[in-house]
Amino acid sequence: MAAVGECSFPGPWRAVSLTHVEYPAGDFSGQLLAYLSLSPIFVIAGFVTLIIFKRELHTISFLGGLALNEGVNWLIKNIIREPRPCEEAHSTVTTKYGMPSSHSQFMWFFSVYSFLFLYLRMHQTNNARFLDLLWRHVLSILLVTVAFLVSYSRVHLLYHTWSQVVYGGVAGSIMAVVWFVFTQEILTPLFPRIAAWPISEFLLIRDTSLIPNILWFEYTVTRAEARNRQRKLGTKLQ
Repeated sequence: MAAVGECSFPGPWRAVSLTHVEYPAGDFSGQLLAYLSLSPIFVIAGFVTLIIFKRELHTISFLGGLALNEGVNWLIKNIIREPRPCEEAHSTVTTKYGMPSSHSQFMWFFSVYSFLFLYLRMHQTNNARFLDLLWRHVLSILLVTVAFLVSYSRVHLLYHTWSQVVYGGVAGSIMAVVWFVFTQEILTPLFPRIAAWPISEFLLIRDTSLIPNILWFEYTVTRAEARNRQRKLGTKLQ
């Protein structure tokens, strides 16, 4: 048992409220929406994983756009300074301002940018099959649905008003279009030079901007290499 004085600390304690989301007790839909509102954290974790294992410049640029989008959201919030609704309903919030909603702005940036990437960056080849197009449509609908549900969750859980999530969605969508155009027109032509830097070669950072469908390319190259190695292994065993 700790001695007297060992458990004391000067000043009040504060919680790390990054993932602290409250919902009304007994509200099952509110509980689901509370978990869904953590989607931005899952997205960031996914990006970090992709960058570690893929090290592709467009993915790094995408994450940079999300970071810039968050910076713009913080700036707008501190300029407008519109309070959140029902501040007394929650014990802990990360910021006291609610216009625009950072969750809404983040998810709509992610969804709109992904939509543009799917249909403009990953342009289809001439031999694209029906299923190749179908998964893009399904994924796009899923992205928009998740963005809407995350935005709705912020209103349902009394963290934001409808106007705050709508303006957040509009801001995120505009930022996504601007960043996509900036990436395609300004950054993409520079990617080959960046990939040739010694530091990029040391970190195995690569540029796949000239490959129209990176998923199909990696699949076919990996399959061909695996078959080639299997044939060599079979020859050695004979």
